[in-house]
Amino acid sequence: MSYKSLIFLGITGIMLIAACGNNPYGPTGFVPTPEKPDQTQPEERVFAEGADISWVTQMEGDGQKFLTAGGQEMECTALMKELGFDAIRLRVWVDPAGGWCAKEDVLEKARRAQELGMRIMIDFHYSDDWADPSKQVVPAAWKDYTIEQMANAVSSHTEEVLKLLKDNGVDVEWVQTGNEVNNGMLHPLGKVQGKTCENFIRLANAGRSAVRKVYPKAKTIIHVSNGHDNALFDWFFGLMKTGGADYDIIGMSLYPCWWENNGWRDWKINTDKCLDNIKAMSSKYGKPVMICEFGMPVWEPQKAKDALEYMLEEAKDIEECLGLFWWEPQTDGVWKPSHYDSLGWGAYDMGAFKNGQATAALEPFNN
Repeated sequence: MSYKSLIFLGITGIMLIAACGNNPYGPTGFVPTPEKPDQTQPEERVFAEGADISWVTQMEGDGQKFLTAGGQEMECTALMKELGFDAIRLRVWVDPAGGWCAKEDVLEKARRAQELGMRIMIDFHYSDDWADPSKQVVPAAWKDYTIEQMANAVSSHTEEVLKLLKDNGVDVEWVQTGNEVNNGMLHPLGKVQGKTCENFIRLANAGRSAVRKVYPKAKTIIHVSNGHDNALFDWFFGLMKTGGADYDIIGMSLYPCWWENNGWRDWKINTDKCLDNIKAMSSKYGKPVMICEFGMPVWEPQKAKDALEYMLEEAKDIEECLGLFWWEPQTDGVWKPSHYDSLGWGAYDMGAFKNGQATAALEPFNN
């Protein structure tokens, strides 16, 4: 792009912001240098180094500030890029309280990543709130649906959100059709148990078809937690293969370290198990793997740095591993009762910030 074109785009962006009377990058007044990601998908793997920052707009609304190493206030998405991240992951809820992570909020965050030239993953929970192995609650508006109605709702919701993004110039590279679906989603209809998986596969395939309709080149991910658990993954993706699930990438979560027996568990044990599992799953099922979520205790930044550095180095050596996303690194683990509820961000203890600044934990992303 020519120098004159960049000037023109910069002036145009500033004029648009002024016209709207509201800087979409929050209270800092930050305006990015417009960038357009390369539209051509390379043949070779480009390892993604990403961050899920889905809480960012809610955190801004609560007055949270994000600072560079030098103490300068900066919009969070731009700060992530400065810290070395090249991709952003954003969750979607159907009809959440407060509007956080609803389609309009997702669009706001996706625009920021798009303007910074960052790669984008969209994570559909198919719920009004958190969906994970402990709960897969049907959205209130979909209550009492038959399996046919539920599949249509998944398809319509997926298409509606993605079309909103596409119509606003957002490029989406990956889409999760469900979040940590170890036992399925949209319970009880979409539960996966024993050898029962037909309804889940129907729902996931409905999401996949909607993705293909809006973003034909986007890759879909089926995401399961506990990436260190080979038996879990072999059982689950064996069912997916037998049942005809249509997806492109196996997604994993890995939180290798937690508090037990009055100390932090050795992070290397489950990290090595996960690395072995990546190789095993890609070999057996012929699919690449993405670490969709990773995190370490915010209280142990040096251990977190060591674990991340090791994981990145080893994962990059596995050709079938496509990338790693740290889940909500911008949080600091400081208890904030007024900001902690079923939708809140207070007290999450697997972030990597302190006093608004990144800790040493994230340094490997900048190598």
